[in-house]
Amino acid sequence: MKKRTLLGCLLTAALPSLLSAQEEVSDSLHMALQGVEITAVRATETTPVAYTNIGSEEIKRQNTGLDFPYIVTMTPSAIATSDAGAGIGYTSLRIRGTDGSRINVTANGIPVNDSESHTVFWVNIPDLASSVKDIQIQRGVGTSTNGAGAFGASINMQTSSFSTKPYAGFSASAGSFGTHKETLSAGTGLIGDHWALDIRLSDIGSDGYIDRASTRLNSYYLQGAYYGNRTTVRFISFAGEEETYHAWNYASKEEMQQYGRRYNSCGYMYTDADGKAHYYDDQTDNYVQKNFQLLVDHQFNNRWSMDIGLHYTKGDGYYQEYKSGRKLVEYALQPFTLDGNVVKKSDLVRKKAMDNHFGGAIFSLNYRNSRVNAALGGGANRYFGRHFGNVLWVKEYIGNLTPDHEYYRNNGAKNDANIYLKADYRLTGNLNIYADLQYRHIDYKINGHNDKWNDAEDALQKLAIDESFNFFNPKAGLSWQIDRSNRLFASVSMAHKEPTRNNYTDGKLHDRPTAERLIDYELGYTFGNSIFKAGANLYFMDYKDQLVLTGELNEIGEPLAANIPDSYRAGIELMAGIALPCGFRWDANATFSRNRIKDFTEVLYDDDTYERWEINHGETRLSFSPEIIVNNTFAYSWRGLEASLQSQYVGKQYMSNCDQEEHRLDAYFVSNLRLAYTFKLPHTKSITIGATVYNIFNEEYENNGYAGSGYYTDASGNRQRYNYAGYAAQAGTNFLGHVSIEL
Repeated sequence: MKKRTLLGCLLTAALPSLLSAQEEVSDSLHMALQGVEITAVRATETTPVAYTNIGSEEIKRQNTGLDFPYIVTMTPSAIATSDAGAGIGYTSLRIRGTDGSRINVTANGIPVNDSESHTVFWVNIPDLASSVKDIQIQRGVGTSTNGAGAFGASINMQTSSFSTKPYAGFSASAGSFGTHKETLSAGTGLIGDHWALDIRLSDIGSDGYIDRASTRLNSYYLQGAYYGNRTTVRFISFAGEEETYHAWNYASKEEMQQYGRRYNSCGYMYTDADGKAHYYDDQTDNYVQKNFQLLVDHQFNNRWSMDIGLHYTKGDGYYQEYKSGRKLVEYALQPFTLDGNVVKKSDLVRKKAMDNHFGGAIFSLNYRNSRVNAALGGGANRYFGRHFGNVLWVKEYIGNLTPDHEYYRNNGAKNDANIYLKADYRLTGNLNIYADLQYRHIDYKINGHNDKWNDAEDALQKLAIDESFNFFNPKAGLSWQIDRSNRLFASVSMAHKEPTRNNYTDGKLHDRPTAERLIDYELGYTFGNSIFKAGANLYFMDYKDQLVLTGELNEIGEPLAANIPDSYRAGIELMAGIALPCGFRWDANATFSRNRIKDFTEVLYDDDTYERWEINHGETRLSFSPEIIVNNTFAYSWRGLEASLQSQYVGKQYMSNCDQEEHRLDAYFVSNLRLAYTFKLPHTKSITIGATVYNIFNEEYENNGYAGSGYYTDASGNRQRYNYAGYAAQAGTNFLGHVSIEL
């Protein structure tokens, strides 16, 4: 309540000054300033890659409460998932079956992916979409960009540009599962034709569909800028604070049948005599992430320009969890005697924490004339992170236990530098050739003790990782604008990627991950006129040593991966759309793919002896890679009224690579209905009220999970395989109402 009151007070205080009259700048200056952005990492209409642009109006329509992955989930080959089952909190995105650790994300050209995990934790930058003006998603290798994770898809976000006039806005959403979102934004407009200040504050919360899967999020965005005739300087800061109750254990089918689909085992302590289950209240994940960017854009003349960016990200966080029956020696604790019995295992509460620093610089020197569009760019980044754990409480412990008893600590350090040269050259009036060369160097070290126990050495696993990688990533292609409406392109691209931290720390002790390579072949065709558009994109992604999700999870719900010698993803992406003058719009896209490991050998371990059992399955399906994804949107607008019906069909997929039916995620079909009405009142630019009904047909489905296998030896000496799986159940029919006011 205090946070919402604060938002209201700030809005009231800001309005008088923000709405003071100012002279508008000239149209020529306005056009020049609107064009300022770091574009070197983006594709254009002559770049031979598959990409989708999402503009500000579409972002605004979709951004009524759910996290970023759900804003872009209707684009080709994209799937969003949610631990809490309601689209807020820990959410993730997959594109063409590739997970978030290989989807490169940048904001204004600045890397957003975590340097060690290579993924983007959207929960750490809540409501950033409210400060984003447009998004470009490149599927496949795409163009050269900055940062880790550029291995299968890229997402480039440009944050909001200035407004020539003062403005203020407030939006609020509320709905099922205690979900709410309040956002306040304001800007000064141009002051003295050169200066501008913009600010946004957001407060988001949800109890989640899954039991106790609550989320509390706060964030801000601040931009101060100087706009000159040829030079722009922007300082941007955005930050998020999250507190999320764990929901990453998911639930087995048996648990769902016994306890219901909303069952959450995280934090379970005991069941009392009355049959009531008790849970640990502080089983929460807590993180604060602060991002700072200094961007300088200078245009030397009509042909030459330069973009420079400096950045720094500070992250602090921890999570606490209740663990049952843990070996004390694994936590640097001595066994104790209780009632004459030696206690070697006990229930305890542990805290795992991290302290991260990430900073660096990017640049691009750009040249453009009537035939050539070229860029020389790159970046250098430095990451340093501390990882450590404490034991906060041990059940009935007898002995010395300090409040901050530390049982493991390790440090990670990473240097990442790249340089690229890309050029688009018009050979003839309609034919363009594209070339893109990138060199990337990485040094990565991890030293200290892991939080995993090494039974062979009867000690915590020691980490002494010291790796260097040198990658050369060439790309080339042709783009042919056949006529005004028809375009054809073809490209071949190579990409390499280093292993993530989890690949080193959470895999089997005797397995050492290696770098992976991808050669991506793309062939695309597009047609477009004022009413109808259509396109088709054929792709073949050939992998060497791909780090494939095994279906298993580590102790905090992050997916595990292992190198596979030979694998591929092949498919066709189809797109079509109609926009009629009467206000009706239809958009659809579909992906039909084949995702295979050419010759998969599964390794299982005996529960007692840890003896290996190798099983050759031949060709198998890649995990978490559905072969059919279909998106469809019917929309209609008339005099401020908007209505849309969005539907997504996702075919069956497997959560491991061994084609076990017990590891299958069933196909699902989900539809959302959105209604909104926009009107004006005196002293307002617009007022929009609306509501979205999610999953209107009450589909019972799961869109994520984990799976694994093991074996034991029976009394007759025969090996007996067993499979297990957990599923992320998603909410049935639910709604979210929203209102926004722009002044």
